[in-house]
Amino acid sequence: MKIGKLDNAVLEKTVLGSIKKIRTDVLVGPGIGEDCAALDFGEEACVLTTDPITGAGIHQGRLAVHVCLNDIASSGAEPVGLLLTILAPPDATVQEIQNIQAEAAKTAEEMGVEIIGGHTEITDAVTRMVVSATAVGRVPKKRLLKTGGALPGDGLFLTKSAGLEGSLILSSDRKDHLKAVLDAEDWAELEAMAQAVSVVPDGRIASGCSVHAMHDVTEGGVLGAIYEMCDAGNCGCDIVRSAIPIQKSTEKICGHFKIDPLKLISSGAMLIAAAPENEAELMTAFREADIAISKIGVLTKRKERRLYEGAIGSDAFEPIHAPEVDMIYQALAGSAGPAGNASKE
Repeated sequence: MKIGKLDNAVLEKTVLGSIKKIRTDVLVGPGIGEDCAALDFGEEACVLTTDPITGAGIHQGRLAVHVCLNDIASSGAEPVGLLLTILAPPDATVQEIQNIQAEAAKTAEEMGVEIIGGHTEITDAVTRMVVSATAVGRVPKKRLLKTGGALPGDGLFLTKSAGLEGSLILSSDRKDHLKAVLDAEDWAELEAMAQAVSVVPDGRIASGCSVHAMHDVTEGGVLGAIYEMCDAGNCGCDIVRSAIPIQKSTEKICGHFKIDPLKLISSGAMLIAAAPENEAELMTAFREADIAISKIGVLTKRKERRLYEGAIGSDAFEPIHAPEVDMIYQALAGSAGPAGNASKE
């Protein structure tokens, strides 16, 4: 099988198809594009999510915290606690485990979230460190958001830029490949991007603007997240490629590895669906918070998902397909030069 998340069709058949809804206190269950589960806790909902970090060689502790908290933020909830699992191969050192745990603890403290449990194990079932986190959040039930809450006619917005997390992973794990590609300005830009991998502030701002849906942009990149939001909301979209922001350093990295930045893992960016009457408020709120936000398209009743090269309605467009294997794995597979010219794992 291909490396990465199961594609949606296989996921639906092999995993989701076997799960039945049996409890009324489950407000949000598993589904394509849904970032979190939610349980009825009276006036509030308990929101939960879980994610592993497998594609990064460094900063696994920091990424494990942010990736999970980003999912919680997409539901409009306040993150409260984290459970952290570390599976280490037999050749791992105590110092390596300690470094991951210390980084995770520091990041959680910075985000005002407590690590409330977990599990640490040495096992020959893995050949490199696997870090998995489960996050818990809380939100008043009336403010709980689902990815499937997006509606036809909504404007579609993206915070920050495409390929954010993927750029950071590749600039760290394939630094030697990129020394001749990136200049000092690019490295400074990447350093600034590293401080922006959390979308918890994005979620707080957007949820205060009566948006209909949010979706954390992870594996599959921006196009994958768009497809999943449309799938969850049973709608289509018209997206303008040139409206999707891409940092210069990301363009250079993706050009070197011959990958599409719109299909590159992008934790740190949030996809937001907002009604037309709330768009101005949303844009103003993000600008006042000094967080970049761009309108990239609109959701439609027509189920077709279109990516336009020019203006919406022109003849030059391509369909947005269900997300496949994230481009990060293609790039990481390269051992001597661009991954596009190297054998794959």
